[in-house]
Amino acid sequence: MSDEVASHALLGVYLRDRRTKLDPASFGLSMERRRTPGLRREEVARRANISAAWYTWLEQGRGGAPSADVLDRIASALMLTAVEREHLFLLGLGRPPEAHYQGNDGVTPRLQRVLDALNPSPALIRTATWEVIAWNQAATVLLVDYESLPPGRRNVLHYMFLDPRARAVQYDWESVARFVVGAFRVDVARAGAATAVSKLVDELCRLSPDFERMWRDNDVRTHGEAVKHIRHPVFGPFSFEYSGFSVDGRPDLTMVVYNPATSEDLAKISSAMAAAVTS
Repeated sequence: MSDEVASHALLGVYLRDRRTKLDPASFGLSMERRRTPGLRREEVARRANISAAWYTWLEQGRGGAPSADVLDRIASALMLTAVEREHLFLLGLGRPPEAHYQGNDGVTPRLQRVLDALNPSPALIRTATWEVIAWNQAATVLLVDYESLPPGRRNVLHYMFLDPRARAVQYDWESVARFVVGAFRVDVARAGAATAVSKLVDELCRLSPDFERMWRDNDVRTHGEAVKHIRHPVFGPFSFEYSGFSVDGRPDLTMVVYNPATSEDLAKISSAMAAAVTS
């Protein structure tokens, strides 16, 4: 069996599985004379605005490669989640769907508990447009007090280029700022969020000549593991090993964790956290 035939067969199995898990009553459909669970093939085809014969062939693994438009309509008809829709495209076309960014302004309590459990290592969660939407106490004490910032200003780029405190804590602000702009550009393109960030980019270009200069350079940077050095205005210098992680089931979110680089850094961070709690 060729890879293409095998992929079509898996697509058919996946479509059938998703279809049989739907509740006809939730779509206002009659429950009479149904011998199998879920929607009928012709009902899914009608919801997707495609022919019943074409949909049947897809489920039987003999319909050939569907177009992205057809897969989009089937995904909507089957009420697929973002992860399920991506899997459908991987099976049907061998690639993920084009990105369509959807903004987000919060995290689940479970994710917040994960952040809190990482204390005394600073940790935060940001969106693909680099809006910081959750953080732990260590991040507040050692990095940025995001709670004190208006919600519209909790953006890493806004802080980096428009808040003088960002320059004060960096040993090499120019290098860090260039990395931030390059990595931001990659994340925005990957998420299909160019329209969503246009207002922010225009504002930064207007208010920060440094940002405008770096943005016009069109540099791109990749994420990875690295060491971050800062000089805290109260507690002095720190070094962190930082890593970014995709949040499971939420490709639009990244968790960034800053671990103490040395045992001396860990001791200083613990002291700084204790001092913050008692102050």
